[in-house]
Amino acid sequence: MSTNTVKFLKKITGEELNFANMIHSLRLADEVSQVELADMIGISKGIMCDIEKGRRLPTIDQAKNMAEALGYPVQGFIAILFQDQLKKANLNLTVSLDDAS
Repeated sequence: MSTNTVKFLKKITGEELNFANMIHSLRLADEVSQVELADMIGISKGIMCDIEKGRRLPTIDQAKNMAEALGYPVQGFIAILFQDQLKKANLNLTVSLDDAS
């Protein structure tokens, strides 16, 4: 996910970008319901709702599957997921991911 995309999502949500508001905003922009996205990635609507409300973080596989299902780069979803995990652990660190190839 590009820096411009992150800035845009922050602007339209009015909040600091985290996985919950990112996936909610992208899902709505793509006109995909919670049930549809949950079905696309093989999780329950309840789990999808918990992820969007910030009550739980997705697994790496779930974040990857969400990115692929919605047609976005996996790297951005994983970076934001890791950033949320660091914040939850009260670690003042930033995430930068590069392709391993």
